[in-house]
Amino acid sequence: MESIEINKNYELKLISFGRSKLFRSLDNHLQDFITTTGESYRLTFQELQQLTEMAIDFEMWIEPSIVKQWIKIEAKHLSGNGNKKKIILNELKQLWFSLKATPSMYNSDAPHVRSIVRKVKNNTLQNDVFGECPVASEKTVCCNLLTIDAVQGCILGCSYCSIQTFYEDGAIKIESDLSEKLDKIQLDPQKNYHIGSGQSSDSLAMGNRNGILDAQLDFARNNPNVIFEFKTKTKNIDYFLSIDLPPNILVCWSLNPQTIINNEEHFTASLDQRLNAARQLSSKGVQIGFHFHPIVHYETYEKDYTEIAETIISMFSPIEIGMVSMGTLTFIKPAIKSLRSLGIPSKVLQMPMADAAGKFSYPLEIKENIFKTVWNAFAPWHNKVFFYFCMEEKKLWQSVMGKCYTSNNEFEKDLFFSVSSKITSQS
Repeated sequence: MESIEINKNYELKLISFGRSKLFRSLDNHLQDFITTTGESYRLTFQELQQLTEMAIDFEMWIEPSIVKQWIKIEAKHLSGNGNKKKIILNELKQLWFSLKATPSMYNSDAPHVRSIVRKVKNNTLQNDVFGECPVASEKTVCCNLLTIDAVQGCILGCSYCSIQTFYEDGAIKIESDLSEKLDKIQLDPQKNYHIGSGQSSDSLAMGNRNGILDAQLDFARNNPNVIFEFKTKTKNIDYFLSIDLPPNILVCWSLNPQTIINNEEHFTASLDQRLNAARQLSSKGVQIGFHFHPIVHYETYEKDYTEIAETIISMFSPIEIGMVSMGTLTFIKPAIKSLRSLGIPSKVLQMPMADAAGKFSYPLEIKENIFKTVWNAFAPWHNKVFFYFCMEEKKLWQSVMGKCYTSNNEFEKDLFFSVSSKITSQS
């Protein structure tokens, strides 16, 4: 009777675990394997969770499945004692950790990823579109960026994107009365502001639907004490090329090597398309910038990021460039869960993770190496362009660039002065 009761209790545990979103994101074959293995080895709830996470990761990283890995290890320990479960799980974890510790290798053929159909809705709610950068932290040096959420949600499908953790229903919401909401924002005319619209969505991905670009341009025009930043991974600049633009806008492109674009930034413009779009807008007199964020640590990253820097230096004059920022893969726990639940091929979680001001990122040594790679590649521009780190601690600023701001206000003031002085010299 006691054994029957134990079995019933364990069945209830499996049923409870089977309701978890992460487990349900697995295909039926993997669900059956984990359930059967759990019953056979009496895996604890925590062990079931670990096995599920590893199963998803092996699939995402395009490695042999957890089923094959388990069978292979199990075959080595057919005769053994009661620690067999522990031995198999430990070997699996060692394999998992070794993959994370090794720089990712991307195949030349990028995985095919189907576009996720997302509803596009007009947002008619009386919500506040003006706020602070959502990734700002007291534990890191921040630029005090303020944000305009003209669109909530993104269609570009970058595998590492944290935006997908902010909006649960998956819809793209476009403000229907952005102009009216922007008119209500009261700024101090004696202060300077850096405001961007690329934090809740790509700034240009939805074009001028509902007049959102017009509204933002008017806002910039009516507030000359603002540097208004549009941030994008698209080539969607036709509208900007066709109209007169206020002088105090800054259009920035997030850049990565084509290898990363092919494998992790699925529905974005190519690297060449982004740089050519930047070249066209710059030729029109628009101040532009580049965000190397996130820089990804993989097998050929040093060569690939250096080549991008060399291309930029050959295509642009420093006077045309308002800023260059650097950042890397940084996750919060909900973002990691969300990425695993999506289950698309991606190697962004195939990385050693360390604490980074309460979040998860590369260990300090790796971060130093990747930032020094980009920083050194831009050596000819060190005293001619404003460079900064996004979401990094003071010690990284010191070790890479040999300087750091004493306060976020000082950082903000220097950024505004540097960018605005170039805008003035070009106007």
